[in-house]
Amino acid sequence: MRGIVLCGILLMNINGFGLAFGYNNPSVLGGDTGLNLYTWMVTNLFFEGTMRALFSMLFGVGMFIFLDRLLKKDAGIKASDIYFRRITWLLVFGLIHGYLLLWLGEILYEYALMGFLVYSFRNMAPRNLIFTAVLLFSIGTAWNYNDYRTDHEWFGKVQQAEMSLLSGQELSKELTEAKDSWDKREAKNSPEATGEYMKEMQKGYFSVVKHLAPIMYDFNVNGPYRGGLWDVLSMMLIGIALFRWGLLSGEKPSFPYWLMVGIGYPIGIAINYYEMQMILDANFSTLSFSQSNITYYWGRIFVAMGHVGLIMLFCKTPIFGWLKTSLAAVGKMALTNYLMHSVICMFVFTGVGFGLFGRLERFELLYVVFSIWIFQLIASPIWLKYFHFGPMEWVWRSLSYRKKPAFRKEAGKLVSVPVA
Repeated sequence: MRGIVLCGILLMNINGFGLAFGYNNPSVLGGDTGLNLYTWMVTNLFFEGTMRALFSMLFGVGMFIFLDRLLKKDAGIKASDIYFRRITWLLVFGLIHGYLLLWLGEILYEYALMGFLVYSFRNMAPRNLIFTAVLLFSIGTAWNYNDYRTDHEWFGKVQQAEMSLLSGQELSKELTEAKDSWDKREAKNSPEATGEYMKEMQKGYFSVVKHLAPIMYDFNVNGPYRGGLWDVLSMMLIGIALFRWGLLSGEKPSFPYWLMVGIGYPIGIAINYYEMQMILDANFSTLSFSQSNITYYWGRIFVAMGHVGLIMLFCKTPIFGWLKTSLAAVGKMALTNYLMHSVICMFVFTGVGFGLFGRLERFELLYVVFSIWIFQLIASPIWLKYFHFGPMEWVWRSLSYRKKPAFRKEAGKLVSVPVA
């Protein structure tokens, strides 16, 4: 599952790697007609938010298993020491990933922050974990609704100001400020702003680092509190609950997974289609995106549950064993492969390498995605044939335990790393 999700998350992240301001809005850059529009529609219906949701779920499960195994070894308080040291190093990796590997969609930093909170929920009953997640979703939904109401009132003042200008009336201070601030907001997605952003991204490494640093800083400061609690922590809690119910280990019969598919997909896709059609009808207006956010959390959670059911049914089938082996290897090296996405895309899109930022259409970005998939599906099993861990997994484990585990398989049989 982790391998599938890691591949899937690149389908969305590639838009941030290769387009300026075009992650959600294809009308800004990357094209909103023909194959580009269909690419946007398919990814938004099935993958936007849902891959990140599954990634968050699996991260929460991974941290729960990690701590649970330590406690079963009677590690005591040292289990907490190792856990929080592991989370702290993840936070450091996230900062390096964002600022030095040039990925504005960096998620490890938020995972680390939410990982500190997950510790307090580890012994909560699965039912209560689900309840807490739903509560977090509800708070996030209320916040999104409040943002939409603010934007709606703001846009109303802008329309009033434009009508007054057409009729030759003098604008009040309130309407003038509303129109000026709205125009500044819209100017951020203008062709001029997009062109300038593209030029900056096509420069050398240190120029790009300098250009992205303030954007990354703002994301790190505001992102965890505006979205992380409702977007990441909630999914971590759901993941732990599903794992403790045995739904993520494949031990259940097929019926519960078919139920997840049968309920999750119809409801989730219907919500996502409603949001997508709203945006299309409004010709990708800022207000339509704001309105679509009201139901955003609910569409993604239901589609994500459908994905879980479908992936587990795939895992339980006896076919495509070679593909499952490769996907499992990709998942076992999830941290390495996730960071590798950024390294490869840095060379493909920025001035560090080919400088293709903004030069590929949205559907053409899929060629880069498929190429990375093929490379990692081939390279990951080969690497694990000779090594016990991916390179970043080995570094993370060494820093967490303060003891180096065996790396090369030729070095001898892998032994358990002492807690002390």
